[in-house]
Amino acid sequence: MNTLALWFHKLGSPPTFYRFAGALRPWLLALALLAGAIGLYGGLVLAPADYQQGDAYRIIFIHVPSAWMSLFVYACMAVAGFVALVWRIKLAEIVAMECAPIGATFTFITLVTGSLWGKPMWGTWWTWDARLTSELVLLFLYLGVIGLYYAIEDRRKAARAAAFLALVGIVNLPIVHFSVVWWNTLHQGSTVRILGPSHIAPSMLWPLLTMALAAKFYFGASLLGRARVALLAQEGGKDWVRALAQAEGGA
Repeated sequence: MNTLALWFHKLGSPPTFYRFAGALRPWLLALALLAGAIGLYGGLVLAPADYQQGDAYRIIFIHVPSAWMSLFVYACMAVAGFVALVWRIKLAEIVAMECAPIGATFTFITLVTGSLWGKPMWGTWWTWDARLTSELVLLFLYLGVIGLYYAIEDRRKAARAAAFLALVGIVNLPIVHFSVVWWNTLHQGSTVRILGPSHIAPSMLWPLLTMALAAKFYFGASLLGRARVALLAQEGGKDWVRALAQAEGGA
């Protein structure tokens, strides 16, 4: 077993993961705050007003990173759920289930900010546009995973059942992403491209990408924190948790 595989194997141990997550989380949170402050300053202060939308477009610095994260977090949840179903790894079950509330929050922010942006642009708070509707379905999928998980008393059985639902729902991700291509929608097409030139001014692009980076750092910090709490709840009777409680109590 090579060094990297051995490290991942050890990381799957609950006490090792708990210590690793506790050490990494403050750094991720600090990076999220730093990147968020830089991104917001660049987007709200330095970036020029749009020639058509004026200052109303600035909501993209919250809306677009949240939309990206709503898809990214669901993909992470589905991958962790797949690992949990195939290899029955407890830590993967925890990670998958703790992704769901974070992803639901990003999706909710996406829908709210999209409505706030849509009112001055489209003249309505909501329209059953393909992109908006598929994003709303994504929120319902997140809520379904959360509801199913807490509806079953046995945490491990609940996690596996909810992970299966998450895998079924992954079909919605390409629908959300490609909805503006497949259907004639009010929602504008993609302006930021990984391959090829982006259709957005550099002065607007770098704050947007910085905010996206801040959102990912925040997701990492939030997930590690939630996973540590969930791990303690499930491992409450284990020796390492008792030793940890005694050490913290003594301190």
